Amino acid sequence: MSASYADIARERANALGTYLQARRARVSPQQAGLPARGRRRVPGLRREEVAMLANISLDYYLRLERGRDRNPSQEVLESIARVLLLDEEHLAHLRSLTGQEPRSRPRPPRNEAPPAGTLSLLEALPQPAFIEDRSFDIVASNAKARALSPRLAEGRNQLEDIFLDPHEVPLYPDWDVVTGCLVAGVRQAAAHALDEPRLGELIAELIRKSPRFRELWGQHDVRSQRGAALRIDHPQVGEMTLHRERLAVTGTEGLTLVVLHADPSSDDADKLARLDSALVRTA
Repeated sequence: MSASYADIARERANALGTYLQARRARVSPQQAGLPARGRRRVPGLRREEVAMLANISLDYYLRLERGRDRNPSQEVLESIARVLLLDEEHLAHLRSLTGQEPRSRPRPPRNEAPPAGTLSLLEALPQPAFIEDRSFDIVASNAKARALSPRLAEGRNQLEDIFLDPHEVPLYPDWDVVTGCLVAGVRQAAAHALDEPRLGELIAELIRKSPRFRELWGQHDVRSQRGAALRIDHPQVGEMTLHRERLAVTGTEGLTLVVLHADPSSDDADKLARLDSALVRTA
């Protein structure tokens, strides 16, 4: 078993402990209100410091990190979250790792096709749009999306492209931010998504091949996927800022319609229109 697959297997076996270890490594003694004394062999807080600050026994905290106790009380979780400086979204993720947040229903078989009506809507939209699944595979896209990037095409995977395809990097002036948000979105569902073979294999591949992905995955940041502004530097029309909206496709499990649009009457809207004109001329 390769190191990347071993990492995934270890995290699947003890998701709570892996998360606690990663998050305490990101809190300095100063941030936790402790005096800095001499050199430290490990980054962040020691286990005994987390236990002390959370007002729980070291033995109990060790059991949590080592996966021997996976049912801490709500009070214990909130105390640990306070010490680790977790916000509400990270606390919710912590709860999900202990079974205190409702888990998703068992996943149906993959390769679910989008409804015919959604595909018709996709083609009719005046904005670039595509449909993705839980593994960020592109299930369908319209011509405007492919004009924005030829990699926004059916059968492509956004994680592989943004981390492994060097042609994708110049498209995003904020590549570091975009990749951070993308991995945090995957992480938000990772406690459950790692059980899916496709996504588990994809994550193992990216850990092995992409230093940037490996760094971000190890940080255990979580963030739900939501609408956001996205800067794109297109080789034909130049830089523009588009809004990215994500809409669940009803009647399916895990399919999402992603639409990219510009503010009306803005320079960005003009650039999108020029891209549409170029698409018409080459049709």
